[in-house]
Amino acid sequence: MAARKSRFAGFTLVEIMIVVSIIGLLAAIAMPNWVRARSNSQATACINNLRQIDGAKQQWALENKVTGTNTPSIDQIQPYLGRGTAGMRPACPNDPTQNFGASYTMGDLATPPTCQINPTNHVLQ
Repeated sequence: MAARKSRFAGFTLVEIMIVVSIIGLLAAIAMPNWVRARSNSQATACINNLRQIDGAKQQWALENKVTGTNTPSIDQIQPYLGRGTAGMRPACPNDPTQNFGASYTMGDLATPPTCQINPTNHVLQ
């Protein structure tokens, strides 16, 4: 009895199911690492924003010869933020409104700025 050859070449259902299960397993392994990397990058971006705000406050204080008890407004430090000619108000990446006032508290010159969205993980040290 001769073996019968099929004219249709393709994958069987079992082979497709094995490939899909392997892809699912790889995705299950990769997703937690991706989420962790995303949260770490957002924290780093927020801390860098805090550094820029603090540097802008200090630059404003030097140029205007003010003491550590003064509190500048965002309009006063905006030219020192270094984002274009007029500066740009940064916002925490975790802030859904992307609003400076909702993201950060500046404080006086002696106090470092703080993040209002995630004050425990986004800390300027």
